[in-house]
Amino acid sequence: MRFAQDSYEGNSISAYARGQITINDQVYVSSVIVTPDRIIHDWLPDSFAGLEGRHVARLAELEPEIIVLGTGATSRFPPPEYTAGFLTQGIGVEVMGTAAACRTFNILVSEERRVVAALFIS
Repeated sequence: MRFAQDSYEGNSISAYARGQITINDQVYVSSVIVTPDRIIHDWLPDSFAGLEGRHVARLAELEPEIIVLGTGATSRFPPPEYTAGFLTQGIGVEVMGTAAACRTFNILVSEERRVVAALFIS
């Protein structure tokens, strides 16, 4: 699925297909974390099934205003205790399928929000 995008500075997700995400014309085939100015590809497990609380907790290091968790082809929710701490810090968390998470990331970046997207490929 290709995404239309507005013109803005920073990272942009241009496409998502099962098994890959295209960010700034670079194709990623494993889970990735994207912020407006960083791409991190060694923090997440290969699949949502391997997600642990320590993976999610580490996202706070990026000082987000909102976290978008893309869980693969379908929406799957992590245990509530993985994300509860963010609410007390004033950090929003949205959980959705990865295609929707990619679109949401682009919208939030265009609004100059401090967004962190944790995206699982499968």
